[in-house]
Amino acid sequence: GGPRPLPGQEVSVKVLGALEDGGLVERDPRLIFVPGHGDVVQALELGVPTMQPGEVSFFLAAFPYAYGRPGSREPDVPPEAPLLFEVTLLEVRDGPDPQPLPPAVRLRLGSQRRERGNFHFARADFAAALRSYRLSLRALDGPTTAPPGPEEEEELREQRVKCLNNCAAAELKLGRAEEALASCEAALRICPDNGRALLRRGQLLAEQGRDAEAALVLRRALELDPANKVIHTELSRLAKRQSPPSNT
Repeated sequence: GGPRPLPGQEVSVKVLGALEDGGLVERDPRLIFVPGHGDVVQALELGVPTMQPGEVSFFLAAFPYAYGRPGSREPDVPPEAPLLFEVTLLEVRDGPDPQPLPPAVRLRLGSQRRERGNFHFARADFAAALRSYRLSLRALDGPTTAPPGPEEEEELREQRVKCLNNCAAAELKLGRAEEALASCEAALRICPDNGRALLRRGQLLAEQGRDAEAALVLRRALELDPANKVIHTELSRLAKRQSPPSNT
């Protein structure tokens, strides 16, 4: 009884997940998530909002809605495995407002959501990956209960840079070149010598015809990684484009 979950509301569910042979791979007596945030497999994202509190449902999920073509190590799910989920909707409540959390909790939450984004990216679900990466950034940038120590501060910076680079990769897959460039530049504001962000920014500037800027960025990337063949190729392409045509 009671209304189904609305967008943005938080749910608590009891979950059992089993393979076709009956082997149990998931057991969580109280899994808490917000549907649409990409923190759980798509079968639960899509299925739980159709339920009412107290309802028990069975969802037979083909592998694209479970752990995808590669499967999973934790939980131990074979490649391309369909799963049967038994789900009990325990509670529905309004989504929590952002609360100050200890730096260690923010790091753990940010890492979990980035890994979830990597899971979606590997499945070529780039929109879901981007959503998870942005949620990871929100966790990393949120208020903390106490100032982070030097090691925590450094780890927060590293996680933000990783997330921004991942955002840029997903945005490129979605054809959002301007957003990808903005993500690269945000990463470089945190870490000016991040090679991955420098290379991708140089490539994006070259695609926009901003060859002089692109060459500067790529040369800096080459200073940091002289053996990188991709950077050499990009600079050679720029040099050929800028050289005058032959009279032959």
